[in-house]
Amino acid sequence: MKKKFINIVMFCLIITLFISSFGIRVKAEGEGIKVEAKSAVLVEPNSGKILYEYNSHEKFAPASVTKIMTMLLAMEAIDSGKIKMSDKVTVSENAKKMGGSTMLLDTGEVRTVEELLKGIAIASGNDAAVAMAEYLGGSEEAFVNMMNDKAKALGMKDTSFKNCTGLPEENHYSSAYDIYLMSRELLKHPAILKYTGTYMETISEGRKTPIELVNHNKLVRFFKGCDGLKTGFTNEAKYCISATATRDGVRMLAVIMGAPTYKIRNRDASMLLNYGFSKFESKQIVKKDEELEKVPLNKSGDKFFIVKASEDLTITLEKGSANNISKKVTIDNNKKEYKKGEIIGYCEYYNNGELIGKIKVYCDRDAKKSSGFFENLEFNFKNLFKHSI
Repeated sequence: MKKKFINIVMFCLIITLFISSFGIRVKAEGEGIKVEAKSAVLVEPNSGKILYEYNSHEKFAPASVTKIMTMLLAMEAIDSGKIKMSDKVTVSENAKKMGGSTMLLDTGEVRTVEELLKGIAIASGNDAAVAMAEYLGGSEEAFVNMMNDKAKALGMKDTSFKNCTGLPEENHYSSAYDIYLMSRELLKHPAILKYTGTYMETISEGRKTPIELVNHNKLVRFFKGCDGLKTGFTNEAKYCISATATRDGVRMLAVIMGAPTYKIRNRDASMLLNYGFSKFESKQIVKKDEELEKVPLNKSGDKFFIVKASEDLTITLEKGSANNISKKVTIDNNKKEYKKGEIIGYCEYYNNGELIGKIKVYCDRDAKKSSGFFENLEFNFKNLFKHSI
């Protein structure tokens, strides 16, 4: 009897341990996920919804993740027309002497803006970053002022930049949350992903020895859908990354700071990204050329035009959430005449009252507004007889 009792107790204990272990594993995959790094944040960048954060506002050395801001300012200058990808940049002695990871540029070497951008995005070249900074700002010091101004404009309250590379320097710091803010802003310039998502590249033009670029972000090669953004390492910062990936139309952004090894950094980032993909889905709200609204041009409504979507709109929604999607069309009412195919306003889409997307709209035909007095008189006259019958 005693032996039977002991066997029952042992069986229950084993079952309890099994259930406990299983429960911990499930928790690790769900709401109870925990990173080994010093800080982290996971965000759905379209909405800015934070799915996970850990010490997200604690200040740490960001290492080469700093270069996200360098790339952001470069992409803003390119997209605004201030500079072109084909612009020629002469490498200075100051850029050439940069330590750490480099493109191995020589003093006086001439490279295009695009080549420097590749050097920054793929190989984390400190020489390329300084050459870009000097081209955009006149000097690295002036460019760093631009970096800090941009950080302030983005609401990055935990950040102080002292250089454009992330090399160790006193009072050069940021936080996981702030890195998310500038990463999200950089994603508004999707052309950058062409470079941050490249694993290997060779630049040979004008050189006896080709420049071989290899991406420091191994997730680009080994994590499905990863196309950026930037890794970093110094002895002080340890292993950092701002990682972004897209699957089935959903984009996720994970920031890791202060991981003890690159393997733990990549594991933590992968775990967060996978968790994000398990929580969100992509949904097409409207298709290009879809009819959105009928706009009457007179009181009787027999004269009108149709507002149509000028583009597709796909949004990211949280799985299982109660979605109540509505739209609001706004057109230019000051116009007296509308031309077929002309952009005449925009349409905003809301989910539970929150703005989730906006597209331009166009007119489906040539149309004129009612001329006024005589058409109104005709309308009133018709109505008078209609009600008299």
